[in-house]
Amino acid sequence: MKTIPSLTGKVAVITGASRGVGAGIATLLGEQGATVYVTGRTTASKPGTTPGTIGEVAESITTAGGVGIAVVCDHADDAQI
Repeated sequence: MKTIPSLTGKVAVITGASRGVGAGIATLLGEQGATVYVTGRTTASKPGTTPGTIGEVAESITTAGGVGIAVVCDHADDAQI
């Protein structure tokens, strides 16, 4: 199995990172030491939806050894990009 190099000092911006594939990618990069900007619309869990928020993912990245920074952004709205 290939070893993933350290990403300390590197910065990543992950869109749609509150859950699913985006959260997985953001977490992996954070575990390797990257500073990860976790972007998305989900700031609070709602009943009946898939759990996960950008704040929770950012916190887990920081706990894992990286730096997680949550940024609220609706990428479908040009004014927010």
